[in-house]
Amino acid sequence: QVQLVESGGGLVQAGGSLRLSCAASGSILRLNAMGWYRQAPGKQRELVAVITTGGSTNYADSVKGRFTISRGNAKNTVYLQMNSLKPEDTAVYYCNAMIWTTAYWGQGTQVTVSS
Repeated sequence: QVQLVESGGGLVQAGGSLRLSCAASGSILRLNAMGWYRQAPGKQRELVAVITTGGSTNYADSVKGRFTISRGNAKNTVYLQMNSLKPEDTAVYYCNAMIWTTAYWGQGTQVTVSS
């Protein structure tokens, strides 16, 4: 069993910042890349950012320069620092972890950006 526990969502005004955290636990011996996805109402889930165990990162074009993904020293945690937030960033944000070739998901955390 693998558990992903997210925290850090909330309501913020446009231009503000939030930091999301996600901790993986359980059978995570073969933990590989971790990342964040988001899903806005009526839209498909989309990749926000991903980071490999080696530290390589990839970002959606819409968040480049504003969001930063990082991993903790123990490699089982992932963070998403979100700056200069825009109303269009409003969504449920989901943590994702690849254990070998299986994808696991957190329960999601709501991020709401008011204009």
